[in-house]
Amino acid sequence: MSDAPVGWFRALVIDAREPERLSHFWQALLGVGVIETVTDWIQLGPDRGGVYLAFQTLPDGASPRTTMRPDIEVADMDVAQARIEALGGRLVEIIQEPTGETHRRMADPEGNEFTILAPLPEELRHQVYGA
Repeated sequence: MSDAPVGWFRALVIDAREPERLSHFWQALLGVGVIETVTDWIQLGPDRGGVYLAFQTLPDGASPRTTMRPDIEVADMDVAQARIEALGGRLVEIIQEPTGETHRRMADPEGNEFTILAPLPEELRHQVYGA
């Protein structure tokens, strides 16, 4: 068996009832623009982390098939939460980790959940990003 990776994380695709509405929310949240729009597909440009989001129209009557929750690093959780709520998102819950860290579970306008959290500690940032 090879130790080589099978692939790499290129994108997170979100099944959406209103792809255009969700793309506007996530564009404002991540500070990116649209790089491709075709029938039933809107692709945003990559964010600072190099990953992009795409939105695909959810067929009528269908339910989303997966449960994924992206983590979004923010400089200030209070400011981020206020901006997310102004964009149409909402707070789901505040999570207190055993380490003392606090994260906030948020939801976009269609209820897709994501977590906002503080930047990684410097020593861990070096391990993760090599910088």
